[in-house]
Amino acid sequence: MMSSLLKTEWLKLKKYWAFWLMTGIVALTYPGINYMMYNEAYKNNLNDKTMGPILRMIPNPFTFPDVWHTVSFVSSFFLFLPAVVVIMFITNEYSYKTHRQNIIDGWSRNQFLLAKMIDVFIVSLVVTILYVVVAFVLGNVNMGQKEVNVWSNTKYIWLFFLLTFSQLSIAFLIAFLVRKAFIALGLFVFYFFPLEPLLVALGRERANDAGRYLPLEISDRMIPIPRMFISNETQWKSLVSQANLHIVYSIILTTVIWVICFWINKKRNL
Repeated sequence: MMSSLLKTEWLKLKKYWAFWLMTGIVALTYPGINYMMYNEAYKNNLNDKTMGPILRMIPNPFTFPDVWHTVSFVSSFFLFLPAVVVIMFITNEYSYKTHRQNIIDGWSRNQFLLAKMIDVFIVSLVVTILYVVVAFVLGNVNMGQKEVNVWSNTKYIWLFFLLTFSQLSIAFLIAFLVRKAFIALGLFVFYFFPLEPLLVALGRERANDAGRYLPLEISDRMIPIPRMFISNETQWKSLVSQANLHIVYSIILTTVIWVICFWINKKRNL
């Protein structure tokens, strides 16, 4: 039955133009924004009187092995793009009543939702592959003649996948609850951009950094800010030390999200 679910969902994704459009946008955005960060945040600041001495004290964050960390951090800011695909894909199931047709065709409710989880997994995998390609190319471009261990920091590959899957699961939950594409997109984008960043900032200033427990921030902190972006070394070391704990939080949160989805799917009317 699993092979049937995979085949059906792939056929849906293959014919879904928005999936390929967003994949193309991400494929252009990831190398573009990372190359811009390399030029504007690192290369052009090496001769700056303030930033130059700090940047020279750290290894080039855009060469191996640090590029895996840097590119995963920068790329994480654009996860709202694949989230749009997830939201549109699940809300279309309800708009066009294809979820009912799947049940009529013999799927159980759990199989339908498992198929949707597969969709989120596929999108997360595609995004992660794009990240790997960008990091690998950028790392090679900046490596020069120096001998380095290219694969020593590749833990960030699976961390980026977990980050992507976790945040796309949040987008899925919103779309699954709301069912209406426009409303779900509005809610997710509003929460992704102004609301949660504002709450995180307020929590950092007034509530002992309570914002670290907010849904998106939980997974964001698995990949701490690279050293080049933060001048306070003590603060940076604190963020790095918290990363492992946030891996556990992210796994728990993502599991809870899907448990809630399966429970609601079992109880709600078709």
